[in-house]
Amino acid sequence: MNLSFIVTFMIVLCGSNMIVCRGEWEAPWSRKAAEEAEAVAAIECSGHGSAYLDGLVLKGHKQVCECNPCYTGSDCSKLLSNCSANAGSGDPYFLEPFWKKHARSSAILVSGWHRMGYTYSDGSYISQLLVDHIQKLHDIVGNAITEGKHIVFGSGSTQLLNAAVYALSPDTSSLSPAKVVATPPYYPVYRTQTQFFNARNFSYEGSTSSWINKTDSNSTFIEFVTSPNNPDGKLTKGVLEGDNVKYIYDRAYYWPHYTAIPSPADDDLMIFTISKLTGHAGSRFGWAIIEDEAVYEKMLTYLDMNTMGVSREAQLRALKLLDVVLEGDDGKEIFKFAYSTMRHRWIKLKETISKSKRFSLQKLSSQYCTFFKRERDLSPAYAWLKCEREEDKNCYEILEAAGINGRTGSLYSDDDHYVRLSLIRSQYDFDILINKLKTLVAKQ
Repeated sequence: MNLSFIVTFMIVLCGSNMIVCRGEWEAPWSRKAAEEAEAVAAIECSGHGSAYLDGLVLKGHKQVCECNPCYTGSDCSKLLSNCSANAGSGDPYFLEPFWKKHARSSAILVSGWHRMGYTYSDGSYISQLLVDHIQKLHDIVGNAITEGKHIVFGSGSTQLLNAAVYALSPDTSSLSPAKVVATPPYYPVYRTQTQFFNARNFSYEGSTSSWINKTDSNSTFIEFVTSPNNPDGKLTKGVLEGDNVKYIYDRAYYWPHYTAIPSPADDDLMIFTISKLTGHAGSRFGWAIIEDEAVYEKMLTYLDMNTMGVSREAQLRALKLLDVVLEGDDGKEIFKFAYSTMRHRWIKLKETISKSKRFSLQKLSSQYCTFFKRERDLSPAYAWLKCEREEDKNCYEILEAAGINGRTGSLYSDDDHYVRLSLIRSQYDFDILINKLKTLVAKQ
């Protein structure tokens, strides 16, 4: 081969960063990163924990296992005695097996120079390609209408909730602050976040029951509506009525994992999050679908001023995850897996509680689901468990004494005879929960 051709070829490769040229061939820049990821994936942690990439990329740092709650030790092999069931957290680890199965297609490697600037090439903080994937996903699932609407991104649904309150509140201080309300039991962040920011143009005003037939035109009302509801899984609608009532529909759980999809939602302002769709709560990525352009512009302003958009790495990961979701069985694979898991858990839980007169579960009705094209069994994300005895005034303490950690009803502005139990954690966590409940039920 001509020597001048070889030299020219080497120069082209060096200029394209494919190799590092110092007189010899060297591995591509991505190989070391891939090897690190593979090394972490190979750490089994005795089957009772996980190892993550965070520590391995640091020089001199020894990678350690992060153990499941009932295990300890460097390799998570030591079982702890008197371990409690973790049914309080909403971490959606039940989807982890799906992503381990799709390790190859869902993996992503990010270069050190990936999107270092503030914006995309069009000057925005939002990936249009990711917007397209979100619209395609909603179209396949049939859970929301996006045509003719605007989409904004947030750091999870949490940031979007307050951005929506800000956008729906009156602009001028001459008008009375918007009254922010919700119907118990409801997700506590609606209350705590509104009170925390304590803005002059909106204030938290409690339950909708205090304002029925009192929505006079002198005030703007902003009603949070969670459908399916967190904690009880019911499909709900707004309670207050009037031209001055605005709604924020939290649709975090409006996926075929957790509920029937009777029809696509067409609310003026809807909020979704990847955490309950794919299970990646730690990526902190959510989106809002907005009808009114003025509200859309105000939400954009809030998000730009607050964080200058969602990190480009989070958007990149969301794009990759949604691409895997859309490819699998024409967009049905993850939903079939997730629904099957959650349905099995609900059946097992209901069977356990049915043997007790001391405890009961929320009553939900099965419905026809347009996604599965049939009436589907129940599969809520949470159990809204009630202690039926009048003397059991604090159900949380009853369960805690039995080694079960949930969330008390008063957190959701409801009675403490109720406790929310998470059903979306790992299979390991769910098995411990069922075993603890069986023991508790057997004692009565």
